Amino acid sequence: MDFGLDPETLRKGLIFYIVLITSLCIHEWAHAFTADKLGDYTPRNEGRVTLNPVVHMDLLGSVIFPLACIFLFPGGLLFGWGKPVRINPSNFAREHRTRDELMVTLAGPGSNIVLAFIAAIIGGLLFKFEPRTAELFVQLIGINVLLAVFNMIPLPPLDGGQVLRHAVGMTEETFYNIARWSFLIIIIAINIPGFRMLLGTVMGIVSWPMMLIYEKLAL
Repeated sequence: MDFGLDPETLRKGLIFYIVLITSLCIHEWAHAFTADKLGDYTPRNEGRVTLNPVVHMDLLGSVIFPLACIFLFPGGLLFGWGKPVRINPSNFAREHRTRDELMVTLAGPGSNIVLAFIAAIIGGLLFKFEPRTAELFVQLIGINVLLAVFNMIPLPPLDGGQVLRHAVGMTEETFYNIARWSFLIIIIAINIPGFRMLLGTVMGIVSWPMMLIYEKLAL
């Protein structure tokens, strides 16, 4: 395997990595910001209510895995994550505790969808003046849609798993027991063609309105 990196490959890889990390960190910031606004100051006390990417990065999930995927195994499946935001649901108003937990959970994927729409609008408008911006903004749309869709997979400890926990009344013990095996389950799942096809289909459906906006504005 040739690991030689020409300047153009390095440039594209670094841009992709910066877009990925920015999107991951905004995802985690959205969790922290929403919890803070709803009365749980745990993220604020841990320094997470900030857009400083360093505090949201995980060595393995934000550095080692993504860089390996981008530069050592280009064209393969991208894998990465940020440092989870810790919350204390007991700090939410008792009568709205479940609602507030779900709002904090959905804030992460929701922020990625918002970013994708913003990228579609700004990218479409800029394309008329500088077509070379297409690479950056199409990546912004694609990466944020991927993060939103992937995180909504109903498997603990992903955001979708948190939604599932509330939907079926799953105990915390069961949730964390499943979460212990999640990494292995995900690795197996992404190597199943049917799962990858399903993931790609859902991503295509979710990204369709963003790409439509981008294309209409770029004309």
